[in-house]
This record gives sequence, structure tokens and C-alpha cells, in this order.
Amino acid sequence: MTQEHTLDERCVNALRFLSIDAIERANSGHPGLPLGAAPMAYVLWSRHLRYDPDDSAWPDRDRFVLSAGHGSALLYSLLHLFGHDLPLAELERFRQWGSRTPGHPESGLTPGVEVTTGPLGQGIANAVGLAIAERHLAAVFNRPAYSIVDHRTFALVGDGDLMEGVSYEAAALAGRLRLNKLVVLYDSNDICLAGSTSLSTSEDVAGRFRAAGWRVERVADGNDLEALDCALALAKAEDDRPTLIEVKTVIGYGAPTKQNTFGVHGSPLGAEEARKAKAALGWPETPSFYVPDEVRAHTASFARRAASARAEWARTFAAYRGAFAGLAAEFERRTRGELPPDWESVLPTFAADAKGLATRKASETVLQAASSVLPELVGGSADLNPSTLTALRGAGDFESDPALAGAQGSVGPFASYAGRNLHFGVREHAMGAIANGIAQHGGLIPYTATFLAFADYMRAPIRLAALSRYPTIFVFTHDSIGVGEDGPTHQPVEQLMSLRLIPGLVVLRPADANETAQAWRVALERRDGPTVLVLTRQNLPVLDRSQTRAADVRRGAYILWDSASAPQVILVATGSEVSLAMGAAKSLAAAGPRVRLVSMPSWELFERESVEYRDSVLPPAISARVSVEAGRTLGWERYVGDRGVALGVDQFGASAPAGEVFEKLGLTVDAVVAAARRLAER
Repeated sequence: MTQEHTLDERCVNALRFLSIDAIERANSGHPGLPLGAAPMAYVLWSRHLRYDPDDSAWPDRDRFVLSAGHGSALLYSLLHLFGHDLPLAELERFRQWGSRTPGHPESGLTPGVEVTTGPLGQGIANAVGLAIAERHLAAVFNRPAYSIVDHRTFALVGDGDLMEGVSYEAAALAGRLRLNKLVVLYDSNDICLAGSTSLSTSEDVAGRFRAAGWRVERVADGNDLEALDCALALAKAEDDRPTLIEVKTVIGYGAPTKQNTFGVHGSPLGAEEARKAKAALGWPETPSFYVPDEVRAHTASFARRAASARAEWARTFAAYRGAFAGLAAEFERRTRGELPPDWESVLPTFAADAKGLATRKASETVLQAASSVLPELVGGSADLNPSTLTALRGAGDFESDPALAGAQGSVGPFASYAGRNLHFGVREHAMGAIANGIAQHGGLIPYTATFLAFADYMRAPIRLAALSRYPTIFVFTHDSIGVGEDGPTHQPVEQLMSLRLIPGLVVLRPADANETAQAWRVALERRDGPTVLVLTRQNLPVLDRSQTRAADVRRGAYILWDSASAPQVILVATGSEVSLAMGAAKSLAAAGPRVRLVSMPSWELFERESVEYRDSVLPPAISARVSVEAGRTLGWERYVGDRGVALGVDQFGASAPAGEVFEKLGLTVDAVVAAARRLAER
């Protein structure tokens, strides 16, 4: 190894070649980013990032998000060298079954990985959510001389990230909210997977971010450690805007025949090119996964410094607890993810009412009650608060400028970062990804809201929330052909079933106001994954609860009504169709056959119940079954079986009054009665 390399440069090269060796060992991965971006990552982690590898859950740590998640080998090399619980053996098992070094970073699997990234654009939007959470918690808990929440969010993004529309949605909101604790390092190398970025874009990225209200710095040489250090220092000194640092790099730097080409983006260098890259940068060819002793000693010193920072914070928090015992206890409760004792006692109950109310309206009542005892509940809609009814009354707007208090559209008496209503704008995709960042930050329970027909705009963050077990709550109203006159563009028919396909996601479609209250309870108490609430625009009867408990929503399905013992036919319905099925059940009971009505708000919760419970609700001996749901029928065969009938909507809707649309598409009491009688007579 050449002697002219400084210790910092040797550390950078250690990061580069730990990454390359991991990729070569796996014969799979993306070497371009680690070779080009290692210097900026090293400067950030060694000189600016506040963390403690011995306590990766320290609440006031800085967050680092590798939005360009395909460069995961670099992140694992950083975590290993900077003291996290990621031994070298895990780098040697990169991308292998059972390792903690998967192809793209996964939170909850690898110590020190903050959020799950890989689908481009998600990470930068998550970072916006992390920065929002920090600003809100700081506004709520900090007091003069006691800054117990005072950390930054750093993200490393690539050209591909910034092509994704979600990145600009998120960046535009971050600029509007003046999230000055957010710093984005942009690995600007003008190469993407298929070739030069000029094949598909010619925009001025820096100009776009300036227009969105960001500070923009530029580092002309991505290997210039001092210039990188200076740019990060300027970003940290910024008190009014988020910062984008555009760093001009060479993708695959050091690989003599592949650098600066798209061929180095997503395929291993190969043994010969890897050997030449090591030679070009003065690194020993053997052994693999080589780390000089002085590099290990140097990076270990950063871990000691980080531990000192956490210890200082702990002393500050101890003094804070002495001065503000109630606030400190509340902060610790929220950090642990615990709900207050007996919080559920505030949930309303609704008297039986034939006229009833829409479940979106019932949800509004429930949400206001829950938010009164759960100050960690924050959220908003994609510019649809008047329709989704999800604004928190009196809770204020999350807003950077107090001068905007009382502006048109404000839903609270004040506007500041302490406000709990987030105005996402018409940005469904970013809304979901930002909420995931808030959820993963800790201390808050985020929810989002829009129409069910627009769930497809949010599918990527919903899927990632499920994969990562983020406790994000996704509220969808206007849930079916019951939307009526707005027509098929706004009448979801396939979305409900498609959401049920996502592993780990709990979907709840309550049948009335009391089921809605219990659905919110399920969502708020879940800590192991996301929940979807599916709500109606139209009024639904509030069902008589003299013989049933709405609390059985937590079991996914329950017997709502039996006409007599030993039923001959079972009706199973969800949401708005439960009251329709109740009308059919009572009509059937008047002249036979004997009928049971099952409300099934959640397939996922029902499947978690014991076989004994499931069989008690849907006895296997009773094969005459009819399901009723205003959506695609695909999948209902698992509950109605070969002899059953699934009534639903297997086509797009139409623009007409809701009742007429239901009638024309065959979802009526008469249709349910006819289907049940045919089955019972077989």
C-alpha cells in the first residue's frame, strides 16, 4: 500500500473494499455506489453523525438513511467499522439466506439500519418523516436549557432516487415546512442502471431543490474530504431550510475499465477488475475483507466519542426529569411505544339507529376522543380533510411559521411544529412514505387518509410498512360503489382485495359506528405492523348490540345474528354490506331457511384465531354460504367453499346515485335472499 495515503483515506478505502469483497463473495450486488460514495459516507460518520453503536435505540441519535439502498454493502461496511453489532462474518455472508446483510437494508433485521430502503425514492421520503418527527417532539418536550430532542436526519440519495416522483413530492413538503434538521447527500454521478442519466432526464436537480425552498451546496470532487466536511458543516449551521449537498462522484471509482459506466452499477466487478481496482487505489489484493489495525483503532475512537455524546444526553435528561417530571415520564412512555393506562375508556359507543351514520363520520368522533388522551397521535390527509374527516380539532397544524396561524384551512387555534395536523397536499405516495418515517422514528403514532380508490398511489409505502412492521395507520374512506355519482374512477372495486394480499397488513372494514370504534382500537394498539381502516361515505345503520359485542372486531369475524339454533345457511359480509345482509337474513328467517349472519371486518385477524374459534363461527358442516361485499369476489372462495356463492362487484362501477348503482350491479336484499335459498334447497 502506498505511504502517501492519509489515515482518513485508508479508512475510505477500507469501506470501499470491504464492500467490494462482500459483493464478490456473493457474486451479486452493486459495487458502483460504494466505490464512488465511500468518501462522503466516511466524512459524515466520522465527523458529523451523532450515534452510539452500543445503544442503537438512543432517542436523540442522528438518523442515517441510505435511500439508494442498492448500495447496502457500503452501509454494512460502515456499521461494521463504526462499532455496531455487525461482525465481519455477516459481511462475508452478504445477500445469503439467514444473514443480517440482505441485498437491500431492512430495519429491525440489521442493527443500525433505521428504515427499510431499496425501492428508489422511499428512503428520502422516510427521511422527511424522521425530520418531521424530530421537529414535533422537540417543540413538545424541549424547554429552555433542556434540549432533549435535538438531532438531525441525513440521507444519501442517488440519481435514480431523484427521478422518482415520490422524492420530489417529499422534497417539496420538506422545503415548505423548513425542515432545517434534514440534510441530503446527493451522489451525483450521471449514471443509472441502463446508461447515462441523459437518456431520460436533462433537468437542473439543484435548481429544482432551490425552487422547493432548500439550501443547495455543491462539492465538485467527491474524493475531497475537506470540501465534504465544509459542506456538511454549512448544512448543520442552516437554521431555516433543509439542505441538499450535490456531490459529484465517479461511479465505480478506481475500477479501471468499468468506472463511470453503467456496467458497474448493478453487477460485481469480477475477480480481475476487483484486483485492478485495489491496485489502482493502493490496497492489498489479499487477504479479502482486510482492515488495517490503524483503521480499526481510528474508527473505534469514533464509537467512543459517540458513547460520550449519549452519556452527556443522559445527564441532561436526568436533570430534565428533576425539573419536569411529568414531561420526562411522558417522553419515556412514548419512546417505549406504550399507550396510557385505560386509554380505551374514552372510545365512544353508539346507540342502535336505523338511520345511522357513515363510518367515516363515526371515525371522526372516535379519532377526536382518542386524540384527547393520545397526544402522540399525529396525521393528516392528501388534501381531503373535509371528506375523510380526519383533522384533529384543536390540535393545531404542524407548521414552520407561527404567522400562518389561523390561515384558511387551519384546523387549530395555533400553528407550530407542536401542531399535530399534517397537511400533506395532494401527495399520496409521499404521504405514506413520510408516515412510515414518523412511525419508525418513535414517540408518535402517525395516520394518513385519502380515498380508497387512491390506495394504489400508496402501495409501495404500505407494502414497506408491512415488510418492516411499522405501526402506521392508513385510513381510506369512500370505500366502494357507494361513492355513487363520482363514478368508476372514484369507486374502488379491486383495492380492498389487493390490500389483503400484502403479508403482515391488517385490513379492517367495519360495518357500523361501533365496529369503527373497535377497529380504531385495534389499529392504535398494534405495534407489530400497519393497519388499514376502510370506511364508507354513505350512512350505515348502527346495529343493535343487545346480543353481540362490537369488541369482537378484534377477532376478525363474529356471529352477529342467528335466526335460530343449528343454522342451515350462513351469510358473511363486511362493511356496508353487513346491514344489507341483515335485511336478507331477517327476510330469510321469516319463511326459512334458518340463517346465521357473520360480520367479518378483517380476514387477517380472523385467520389469527384458533381453529376452534373459526369453526364455531363458520361450522365446516354448513356448506351453504353466501359472501356479500361490494368489491372483487376473487378470494372469497376460501370462506364460502365450492358450494357457496360470492356476491360482489367484478366490474367497474358507474356514475349514478349509490342506491341505483348497488341495484344495477346486483347487490340487493333480494339478490342475497335468492342466492341463499338456492343453496339451502340443494
